[in-house]
Amino acid sequence: MSDGNQESRTLAFGDGDREVAQREQPFIPNESASSRFLQVELELNAHLRQLTFGEPVRFIYNPLEYAWNTHRCYVEKYCGGGQRILFLGMNPGPFGMAQTGVPFGEVRSVVDWLQVTGEVGHPDEEHPKRQIKGLACTRKEVSGARFWGFFRELCGEPELFFRHCFVHNLCPLIFMSATGKNLTPPDLPPAEREALLKLCDSALCQAVEALGVTMVIGVGRVAEQRARRALSAAGVDVRVEGIMHPSPRNPLANMGWDGVARAKLEALGVLSLLSST
Repeated sequence: MSDGNQESRTLAFGDGDREVAQREQPFIPNESASSRFLQVELELNAHLRQLTFGEPVRFIYNPLEYAWNTHRCYVEKYCGGGQRILFLGMNPGPFGMAQTGVPFGEVRSVVDWLQVTGEVGHPDEEHPKRQIKGLACTRKEVSGARFWGFFRELCGEPELFFRHCFVHNLCPLIFMSATGKNLTPPDLPPAEREALLKLCDSALCQAVEALGVTMVIGVGRVAEQRARRALSAAGVDVRVEGIMHPSPRNPLANMGWDGVARAKLEALGVLSLLSST
């Protein structure tokens, strides 16, 4: 991935994680919502390993491999079935899910509120500016802190949120340039982007059907548009909506994302499900 002599990068297992993933591969079909969901993700991982990426991509991390332990803890703890709403992000952030294996997984929110535990390994090759520290990471992911902080204030306990909702990312991969710059899927060359997102779209449709949700809320316009396109093309009967992304790169989010999110969720009829009062 970081070999400057290579013209393309192929996704690979993290250090020591191949044996773990192979050992945990056989889930019992239809046993539970969480096992069905994890099986979809394992199958997506297998397909993603066949892809190659050229410049500007120099590093590829997949936290669903090296952080499988914490990710599985999150899914088995909170993917209980019967949830109506799926919040959908686009792909991991370098100090969020990349560190914890949890979507929007800012470390303090994951450890203190979600109480997710487990060991986090490493991708095969790490950029020196984007090293994986796992749950010991001290860098703050603003998007994740805003996202989970909002629901913590609204719900009080995570059980109330997850009674009705689950959170997932369309794409599990994080891409970086040679300088360590974060590259989102829209930054990839068109052919590589479409090959990637075609696989992710298919997995999303399978995940939605496995979970049985009736509404997908894209966090950010790109996730919303991609979800609407993928689910409609596959004939999956589910309502697709969207809320503003909490990224600090979004000036409007910096002016009060909580208020915008609250108003939109109220308009969608979701807020009343999540209020602890």
